[in-house]
Amino acid sequence: MAKKPVRHPEYREVTYSAEHWTLLRKLRDKANRIMNALENAHVQTIVHGSIARGDVSERSDIDIFIQSQASSFTIETALEKANISITGRKIAQATPTYAMKAHIALDENTSLTFPLMKLRKTEREFYKFGGEINLENLNRNLRVQGVDKRLMLIEPTEEGHIESTIVGHEEHTAELLGISVETVLDRVRTLLRRDEIGRTGVFLKEELCSDETFEMALKRLAKKNPAVRRRLRGGS
Repeated sequence: MAKKPVRHPEYREVTYSAEHWTLLRKLRDKANRIMNALENAHVQTIVHGSIARGDVSERSDIDIFIQSQASSFTIETALEKANISITGRKIAQATPTYAMKAHIALDENTSLTFPLMKLRKTEREFYKFGGEINLENLNRNLRVQGVDKRLMLIEPTEEGHIESTIVGHEEHTAELLGISVETVLDRVRTLLRRDEIGRTGVFLKEELCSDETFEMALKRLAKKNPAVRRRLRGGS
């Protein structure tokens, strides 16, 4: 069952069990291997979400993000050299005004994403909102604060974390995370709306052909879709 946003004031301290710490290390080690493979190809990455914050569960995904546009050939070659299999490739665009992104599935709960066009400020801050760390800080075993899908701020402690709702505290949350209030308000609106009407779809999602690169697919989609062309040019 998906986590639901918390609308009422809530604050609590959570202490992690030995099993929790073991799971966190297992997931981080897996992320580390993928990020190292890309770092060796001079591609910088972050891992975001619960793995960056520490509040993982057995259902946690490993979401790795490349912050800037990169050659899909370089990325896929780096994964192949590290014997990391690719199980699926698709292009997705959340709305007509959002950047189109490449998604590479590595297994059932592990994915690698990178933008195919320039990200706007709020799109880049999405990852900081949920919590993100780079390879250096992953190796240092750091955990960072961020907001989960319940709209709870997760603040790491030595024993686990403290969590508190951000609803009604958007300005403080933005200041704490070093992002714009606009980004926080956008995420609050999106998650509360999703809670009310159910999971919302994406504007565009398409699997790639086996012999097609992400760059070829982007060109194909831009040719037939005016909204994709406008976003590619930087329009809204």
